Amino acid sequence: MTALQEARDNRNPAEVRESALIPARRSGRVDELEHQIDCLRDRLRLAVVYGGDRSAEGAVIRPSGQPRSWQSYRAAAEDIAAALGRLGFRHCVLVPDDMRLGEVLLREGVHLAWLNTGGVQGYNPVCHAPAMLEMLGVPYLGHNPLTAGTLDNKHIFKQELGHIEVPTAPFVTWHPARGTFRPNVNSRFLETFRDHWGPYVVKPVSGRESRQVHFVDEESKLPETVARVFEATENHVLIEAYLPGREFSIVVGGCIIARQRALSRLSDPFAFAAFERVHAEQEPILRLADSGTAAAGARGGAGLRQLDARSDETVLAQSYEIARKVWVELSLESLIRLDLREDAEGTLHVLEANPIPDLTASGAPGESLVSDALPALGMDYDDLILALLADRLDVLFCRHRGAASHLTALLTGR
Repeated sequence: MTALQEARDNRNPAEVRESALIPARRSGRVDELEHQIDCLRDRLRLAVVYGGDRSAEGAVIRPSGQPRSWQSYRAAAEDIAAALGRLGFRHCVLVPDDMRLGEVLLREGVHLAWLNTGGVQGYNPVCHAPAMLEMLGVPYLGHNPLTAGTLDNKHIFKQELGHIEVPTAPFVTWHPARGTFRPNVNSRFLETFRDHWGPYVVKPVSGRESRQVHFVDEESKLPETVARVFEATENHVLIEAYLPGREFSIVVGGCIIARQRALSRLSDPFAFAAFERVHAEQEPILRLADSGTAAAGARGGAGLRQLDARSDETVLAQSYEIARKVWVELSLESLIRLDLREDAEGTLHVLEANPIPDLTASGAPGESLVSDALPALGMDYDDLILALLADRLDVLFCRHRGAASHLTALLTGR
């Protein structure tokens, strides 16, 4: 055994994990980061970007389809902008994500954009705004185009989970361009589900609020259901094994947090907002969009239970570990929500990721899982917004310095 191998074997796992997450040059710079933010409050020109409406005049050259159901996310964008104002950032504008985005950013002299958009139209719309900003040279708070597309396409994300050895339900995808889906003769289906005889869940590969998500109790019903989902989305369809256990969600973000406006740095990604989605006995899957509104149908009342540190210690620990592993191994740089579900043995599996967790500041219970979790953490909404902005600035200054040279210039007043 070489000296290097011996040194590796003797390392403390916790020290290895922490050193992997936080480069030495970042570990002690919270005071410096707070000073930088103070300097930027009067100088930084921010834009909060929400989903553009393709029917608005001048938004697109011509309207087209969109497999992922559209939402503006404007309410959350307004809350974010209002919080930034309360935090002392004097220059902040709301901008729709459409083909005029670059023109508006140029006119407003925007230094940094906050992306709170799922796109306008077309395939992979969550990638469009970050790709445009990359081309324009405007840094942003949000997922890069590749990460956004990976997280929003469930089959690609699940493949990545397999690579990093995070459990996810067995699955296959299908597109009718290959003909009618016939599970009884499809070799990939037979191999994937050789130990599973149903039920199944059929869903779009890209979607939100459980729209077009179907519980299928018999294999013979799969072809009809797959065809129905494709007809609604004109995109690949995902077929996965139904997991019969409890369902949970958890949010994970960067290592910088804020309490009472004071920043601190964690040794791990910040995993929080852990909830159980409580199903009715006759309801095998929770249909978030059944009521027609996110607030009423998705997250309402008896359908949610915030996990308790004592009574739910085991599932909390498992959820935190999964969330942090996904964050680190996929090199994430912006907030996500993970949906998880237990199999028959109680093992947690990741179902999917939401790259645009709801950041509304509503005080009504159930409106936003992220906001609902903050009081128990000793945080309020403005703390959250400050933490997300500070974490992004920290990443830009330390990891993407080439994209942040103009921000560095702002610190010196140039």
